[in-house]
Amino acid sequence: MHAIRIEEHGGPEVMRWTELPDPVAGPGEALVRLGAAGVNFMDAGARTQGGPGWAAPAVLGVEGMGYVEALGEGVRDLAVGDRVAWFYHPGSYAELLAVPASSLVKVADGISDETAAALMMQGLTASHLSTETYPAGPGDTAVVHAAAGGVGRLLTQMIKARGGRVIALVSREEKAPVAKEAGAEHVLVHAGGGFEERVRELTGGQGADVVYDGGGAETFRSSQAALRPHGVHAYYGPFMGVPTLRPTDLPNSILLTYPVVHHHVATREALLRRTGEVFDLALEGRLTPRITGRYALADAARAHTDLESRRTTGKLLLLP
Repeated sequence: MHAIRIEEHGGPEVMRWTELPDPVAGPGEALVRLGAAGVNFMDAGARTQGGPGWAAPAVLGVEGMGYVEALGEGVRDLAVGDRVAWFYHPGSYAELLAVPASSLVKVADGISDETAAALMMQGLTASHLSTETYPAGPGDTAVVHAAAGGVGRLLTQMIKARGGRVIALVSREEKAPVAKEAGAEHVLVHAGGGFEERVRELTGGQGADVVYDGGGAETFRSSQAALRPHGVHAYYGPFMGVPTLRPTDLPNSILLTYPVVHHHVATREALLRRTGEVFDLALEGRLTPRITGRYALADAARAHTDLESRRTTGKLLLLP
């Protein structure tokens, strides 16, 4: 089989289309043939910076969907031929994968292959942010960074499904219609910080109830300044940079949290329940991933280049 492998950390040029031995499903695993892999900023961070579990050499990618080809010993709740998806399995940029069965969910009837691949990491991240991190609902105003991107667009739709109001941030004017179509009441075009006064104007001087901030270090201070007292700054952009911080640097009484999606699906039961909730929203038409880039798996470097250009919107997929 072939996979996208790096021998060292760096730019997209370090990604290599590499022939590797076919994996074998061990005990508790399923052998899965890739149907589609999702592209995430996490992948770019793993490529450039490494981090826990990402020492080079490594095969990139964490999410996708595919078809079960063989089962390892002890796997009881899957069958050969099942359509399955996963939200986190390092090495997902590969034609074949041996995945722990406990990490796989069956794709619901009515959910297409591409939709399943597009919803796992970003859909579960948006679910975590809009429920357990801060359950935005009627009467709440949420600021959503990168609202035309994969997570941001799904997050906007989830907040709207819960009855909340969204002020969307996008980096370029041409991205504004994407955020508006997702349901945002207001769209602000800002690259970096400097948006807090406009947010306060749109909230009658009060500030937002929550800012979902995947924008990185450049937006960190403005996100906090845009909040009401006791508002929540949900910072989920560590691969975009982590600022230094003393508690006294925070505006008075705001709450800062660093959401980690793994805590949203920490058990098998939670993974099945939360994925089921995301799939149900998609089946109801209230959650519609916008797939804007389809690349051959061998062309993953081009997908990374496009992603990091900040000119893409929606979700990018790699197809074998």
